[in-house]
Amino acid sequence: MRIKTLTLATSIAMLAFILFACKESGGGTFADTRDKKTYKIVKIGKQVWMAENLNYNADGSKCYENQESNCQKYGRLYNWETAKSACPSSWHLPSNEEWQVLVDLAASSGERAENMLKASNGWENNGNGEDTFGFSALPSGVSDSSGVFRSIGKFGYWWSSTESNASSAISRGMNYSRAGVHRGEVAKTHLYSVRCVQD
Repeated sequence: MRIKTLTLATSIAMLAFILFACKESGGGTFADTRDKKTYKIVKIGKQVWMAENLNYNADGSKCYENQESNCQKYGRLYNWETAKSACPSSWHLPSNEEWQVLVDLAASSGERAENMLKASNGWENNGNGEDTFGFSALPSGVSDSSGVFRSIGKFGYWWSSTESNASSAISRGMNYSRAGVHRGEVAKTHLYSVRCVQD
């Protein structure tokens, strides 16, 4: 009887959290005045995020495998130096701490954070999420400094503005498995996706 009571209590708590999150989350759009591209945006807790990867054609940014169709779906890939200034006015590249606020909120219902943040389709090997907040994280792949592209459909990596040392910076990543939203320290020359957060 005690086990059933705990299970019911947990279910009620999760339902209450989801209802609260939905109330606190809000959608809309934002138009980048530089190139007139329009992005979906979403309020999650007290933060307002772009609900799509940035697709601004900054110098040095690339489409996965240099295919424009990949930019249309996944946004562009940026090295860290470019990523720091790629977001439009009134938006910025999130710090590691801002990423952590998002991850902690996503995990506070008892669900795995990546399941709450990943898009409900587009991930290979049954890796889709629930996309509870409308963040819609997609597996946009990466490129390294040698120009080799890899992992589209399986992995998504996003820069933070937080520097690790002279040659590396902190990123956040998700993959098709249930491995969490991981934190990495990677070479600044890698090409990763960008999610902008409102100032």
